[in-house]
Amino acid sequence: MPVSPTPVALITGASSGIGYELAKLLAQDHHDLVLVARNTAKLAEIARDFQERYHIHVRVIVKDLAAPTAAREIFDELQADGVFVEMLVNNAGFGVYGLFAQTDLQRNLDMIAVNVTSLTELTGLLLARMLKEKRGRILNVASTAGFQPGPLMSVYYASKAFVVSFSEALANETQGSGVTVSCLCPGPTETNFQQHAGMHRSKLFEHAMIDASAVALAGYRGLRKGTPLIIPGFRNNLLVQVVRFAPRRLIPRVVRAMQERRRKP
Repeated sequence: MPVSPTPVALITGASSGIGYELAKLLAQDHHDLVLVARNTAKLAEIARDFQERYHIHVRVIVKDLAAPTAAREIFDELQADGVFVEMLVNNAGFGVYGLFAQTDLQRNLDMIAVNVTSLTELTGLLLARMLKEKRGRILNVASTAGFQPGPLMSVYYASKAFVVSFSEALANETQGSGVTVSCLCPGPTETNFQQHAGMHRSKLFEHAMIDASAVALAGYRGLRKGTPLIIPGFRNNLLVQVVRFAPRRLIPRVVRAMQERRRKP
């Protein structure tokens, strides 16, 4: 991808779900894209589609963000080609379902690497240039899970709590700099997340879920406005407010009850 006069947006976890929908919205607004995910074939297919439909440049970078060197390798590749990333969407992430002591420890550590470490590193590497240029927007995708402890997904909930706290702090630190930091916190959403996490039979997903495209649209609008905290859906906003005022020791019990598996019919 040559150095482009149009804005360049980097999206991690861009091959499906909310990441794909956000990438599509950016493409529709004629941003050149850098798409990062592990699925080579899917990324190539998306790149061809977006280039043909929206007449933009799309660079594909296939990386596993659980690898310790992944974020730096992405940054170095873009630096070598003189690409200035004006918009960063840290969307990549996954969950692990089950009692912590009974789940695979390495899988949990990989989750921290993707959900927390790579997000933090990419933000740090790209934010410096944004501040120098006095322009840039960052969208970190967290979850309503980030507002309470989550038995049966303890590490996932904790990782999203980090993203919420980190993003809100950065939003304050960058005020008046020309750079904005936003945090998107969706509730249960229609994606392949729950299948990959092994929680597709959780009671949490019994009720109507928000479509990934609707979540992405709310996130994109908030990103454009520089809104620090974006929580799509009235029900999700209400639940976040309830958690703030509920007795602290009661919350883990309620969350666990919601997380428990449904009985087979």
